[in-house]
Amino acid sequence: MRHFLLAISLLLVRPGISQVTADMSAAFPVIDGLYKGYAARNHYPGFVYGIVADGRLVYTGSVGYSDVGKKIPATPASDFRIASMTKSFVAVAILQLRDAGKLGLDDPASMYIPELKGQQGPASDAPPITIRHLLSHSAGFPEDNPWGDRQLEVSDDSLMRLVRKGISFSNSPGIGYEYSNLGFTLLGYIVQKVSGQPYEDYITEHILGPLGMGHTYWEYTRVPAPRLALGYRWLNGGWVEQPMLHDGAYGAMGGMITTIEDFSKYLAFQLAAWPSRSGAEEGPLKRSSCREMQQPWTFNSLNTQFRYYPGGQACAVSSAYCYGLRWSRDCKGRTMVGHTGGLPGFGSNWMMLTDYGVGVVSFGNLTYANAAAINMQVLDTLVRILGLKPRTVPVTGILEQRRKELLALLPGWEGAKESGIFAVNFLKTIFWIR
Repeated sequence: MRHFLLAISLLLVRPGISQVTADMSAAFPVIDGLYKGYAARNHYPGFVYGIVADGRLVYTGSVGYSDVGKKIPATPASDFRIASMTKSFVAVAILQLRDAGKLGLDDPASMYIPELKGQQGPASDAPPITIRHLLSHSAGFPEDNPWGDRQLEVSDDSLMRLVRKGISFSNSPGIGYEYSNLGFTLLGYIVQKVSGQPYEDYITEHILGPLGMGHTYWEYTRVPAPRLALGYRWLNGGWVEQPMLHDGAYGAMGGMITTIEDFSKYLAFQLAAWPSRSGAEEGPLKRSSCREMQQPWTFNSLNTQFRYYPGGQACAVSSAYCYGLRWSRDCKGRTMVGHTGGLPGFGSNWMMLTDYGVGVVSFGNLTYANAAAINMQVLDTLVRILGLKPRTVPVTGILEQRRKELLALLPGWEGAKESGIFAVNFLKTIFWIR
């Protein structure tokens, strides 16, 4: 009985809402070493990175060049193409329109793209493709990397000709995960049809503007030349510049160009959705909708042999796709949310530990640079060096009330039956134990 009462009292101790308030500067030299060593080993022409905590960019670093030929240093103010990291901005736009009552996630996509009517999958019993299917890579479209990466500047007319011709399916919608750049391109088209604005203009006005992301672009020719990071491929011991593609219909799946300084504002906005709480909404999307888009909707994989460090201990990681975001949980129970990006000439990643209130972002100007691996190492290092703990969930009013009522009954339980605060089955259990 004593152990039972102790367990109850521990569960009901009121926790505080912790923030990432530890002095992070102790970790910065180690973080610099990790990022710069990784860039050197993998022949990155330029690499920029940042750490976000407590709603702001708390540290940045860089190495190498944004323009190798002109020896222009890469900095957190350099504009890099972030490829598929663009997808979550499209998801935010869709959820904004949903919250405004202008569309539903379970609406057939053909309501907004009539060319999709009759295209439901490889079998007659396949359901219609919905907006939710497109958001979660479960529309049944086949994997289209790297083909999709070369389509950025395709026009809306060309996109619709492709759809009218008939989309290939590898599965019926809603059955499983398969990454589709075409799916997010169609979401960009839906944003355009519903809002009456090109998706670029809608996202700029309704997301980038409110967040103060004034150095984020869609068309590379609009970026001030000294700020634009050029993309490269490592070939025969040297860097070969890669052609930049113009903006177009497929930019919705991967065309955004931004800086570490700008993107950190978006990362902070996504982190601010946690924990669930009362109070005014501060961002361009409701906190509840942000948390919704960060949930695992389509299972992706289970890697039982994942290692944070080469030669390190295996730590199984399960992965799923959200709405324009990737979700994973490791063997230590840590949840990570973010997205990778890869195009000819570029590789990027952002990742946040939602329970800890900290995130990292990094951009490289090397073809398909794997920035996710180093970001995971950095997050793990920050947690270990600083001893970071998960933020606790704020106590609700009713739980605080029940805590006080319960404590008033301890230790003798006098008046427990008459208090009216217990379920019948709970009282039977308590008095049976006694």
